[in-house]
Amino acid sequence: MLGADGRIDLLTRAPDQRQAQHTSILNDDQIHIWPEFEGAQPQKDLVTLLANRGLTNARIGWETQTAGLTMWNGQLVRNALPDLIEASDVIRHSRRLKSPAEIDMHRRAAALSDDALDAALKTTKAGAFEGDILSAMQGAVFEGGGDYAGNEFIIGSGPGALLCRYYSGRRHLDASDQITLEWSGAYARYHAAMMRALIVGPASVLQKRMHAATVEALTACEAAIRPGAPMGNVFDAHARVFDTHGFQDARLQACGYGMGAVYNPIWVDFPMFYQGNPLPIETGQVFFLHMILMDSDSGYAMCNGHSVLVTETGVERLSRSPLDLVTL
Repeated sequence: MLGADGRIDLLTRAPDQRQAQHTSILNDDQIHIWPEFEGAQPQKDLVTLLANRGLTNARIGWETQTAGLTMWNGQLVRNALPDLIEASDVIRHSRRLKSPAEIDMHRRAAALSDDALDAALKTTKAGAFEGDILSAMQGAVFEGGGDYAGNEFIIGSGPGALLCRYYSGRRHLDASDQITLEWSGAYARYHAAMMRALIVGPASVLQKRMHAATVEALTACEAAIRPGAPMGNVFDAHARVFDTHGFQDARLQACGYGMGAVYNPIWVDFPMFYQGNPLPIETGQVFFLHMILMDSDSGYAMCNGHSVLVTETGVERLSRSPLDLVTL
């Protein structure tokens, strides 16, 4: 609970009490534990906390656009506090612009993402086991002092390279293969996601064309990111390049989104780049740009992506890794 006076109160379960004492900026009198027993109603403890803070008759907003609030619990809170108003964008808006300290965390996360890619390049080859590649990537992040990312590292080879979601099951790479990787280093929970498609064996003419298109699209998107420009312009740049190269049916309906300090189940920090998004881009935002082609007709996938910082004049790439086509 965040008051207009800036005071923060946490209402939570007993296992989180020492976690909050150890990892947060809260004092003991700001940490409140609801009792757990059959029939417990923590929403009533929330009402009591508000009353103790003198906020019973205050104008109170709540954040409903969050993975942390299930519909079940949301209904309990709404029934206990029927006058709540929608305020999901209050905190989101504040989080969009990064402080110098936050930018430093993103830079550290980006360096860990690059380290993970370096580990993948050393491990990926014909006959390699996907589990070993994932282990090397995640190990590089841990060895660099990083955290678990808010989303699983995504890996898919062969036909699975056309999937951009995590799935269970591991395979060994064939002598001629493709592998899609999407991952993020995380430092103090701050993220800087990346994406690559790697080719095992020689690349086909179509794969080379697809790769060239992803590099061109990524460069066009970076050029479209300017303070004050609508986010939809970036998606338009992505779509224009892919459509010009004849890959309209292989591209997706979004090409990136915000990065920040986030938790499971996803590392996405809104807003997103999609068609017609009118939200102005602002200096100090960090975005993940992903150029994804999934061509079901040919069975080929090709992806390129990294995170960028919005500056007063454009963008700064946070990744040190080149965008060259990688064949292993």
